[in-house]
Amino acid sequence: MKARCRWRRECGVLLLAGGLPLAALAQTLSGWAHLPAGTFSDGPTSGQFAAANPWGSHPPPFLDRQPVQGFSAVLRGPRPDVFHVLVDNGFGTQANSRDALLRAYALRIDWRHAGGGSGRVQPADWHSGEVRPAFDRRSRLELDDAQHRLGRAIEADHRHHGKDPTQPEIAPELRAGRLLTGADFDLESFQRDAQGHFWFGDEFGPYLLHSDASGRLLRPPIPLPGVYSPQHGEVRAGRAVANLPASGGFEGMALHPDGQRLFTLLERPIEGDSEGSLRLSEFDLATAAYSGRYFRYRLHPQGTHIGDLVAVDATRFLVIERNASTATAAEPAPFKRIFLIDLADLPVGGELPKRLLVDLMRLDDPHDLDGDGERVFTFPYVTIENLLLLDARTLLVANDNNFPYGGGRRAAADDTEFLRIRLPEPLY
Repeated sequence: MKARCRWRRECGVLLLAGGLPLAALAQTLSGWAHLPAGTFSDGPTSGQFAAANPWGSHPPPFLDRQPVQGFSAVLRGPRPDVFHVLVDNGFGTQANSRDALLRAYALRIDWRHAGGGSGRVQPADWHSGEVRPAFDRRSRLELDDAQHRLGRAIEADHRHHGKDPTQPEIAPELRAGRLLTGADFDLESFQRDAQGHFWFGDEFGPYLLHSDASGRLLRPPIPLPGVYSPQHGEVRAGRAVANLPASGGFEGMALHPDGQRLFTLLERPIEGDSEGSLRLSEFDLATAAYSGRYFRYRLHPQGTHIGDLVAVDATRFLVIERNASTATAAEPAPFKRIFLIDLADLPVGGELPKRLLVDLMRLDDPHDLDGDGERVFTFPYVTIENLLLLDARTLLVANDNNFPYGGGRRAAADDTEFLRIRLPEPLY
């Protein structure tokens, strides 16, 4: 059995397996693909409350259509190069996403690589992974509360959006199925458990949501004890005071390799915690309760938010960290990195050691896979929220394009780019 790769130090320099300095090792773009910004699926009209982007393209509303993007989490699909991707709450806020359905899609990536490939992303069947002609009912998962597990009214329970008779009527199919929308939750992470059920991390509570394999909720939302965002039900009812900023909830969530635990990572600090200190909390799937174990993740001085969390092994995780700068708003310089953390032998509340693994603004691209004429690849999008460990030396990374907005690479609505990154040394 191959020995697990661990950090070690010689003369104060951090080393990986093979004795090579981690910071000196190059990461290579081995595959690239993109999904155009204006990619849609069938569904009720969306974007009725969303502002147009400043470049005049893709003006909402989108009649009888739902945007397929932006993606906030990714899981393996039913066959190689097929992935399940989660769409976040819609258009960026609770108020403007009332008609954005909470969905996940299956897609197939034909990677552009050194030997060829189109770089095309196609819709796929959710269950079989076979390519579909369009993003349709067979290509997606759709969340609903048809069994009234939430114990409260949702957007779909009303005749008009926002319970306001001056606003558009809610689509009949949305009401009939009690489909969940971006007014109900802001989903930023998901995992599939051993039963094939899904667990979703939300920012509005923050809450954990539990659904069956079809997306039907199985229980009320599970809050993180003592933590309240402004959209938390207890805050809105006047029974609690918010101590977490809006959009500060579960941006990252990892399934432990034992299949028995989830680890949730907040995007913003809880009031009273030190600046830049985010909580990583352990959740027991068998009891559907938090264990009380938590650790502290410290943002880099240039970092402002995390984007995703992925388990490597029993104690190590990968974290995307970023700031909001882009190629079109480059002050300060875009900061988009992946760090390796380890909670081994750490006491409850201890600060996680972290080491730089990948700088997403400096990837070797010897074959110019994105066709920009450069041999150094940069990934300057505002939000990069999708990370998957494909094997010991390969990562999948994708941006959340915040459709129909953007401005990541240019003054235009952003596409979604998928990267396959080859690490110089195996992680295990």
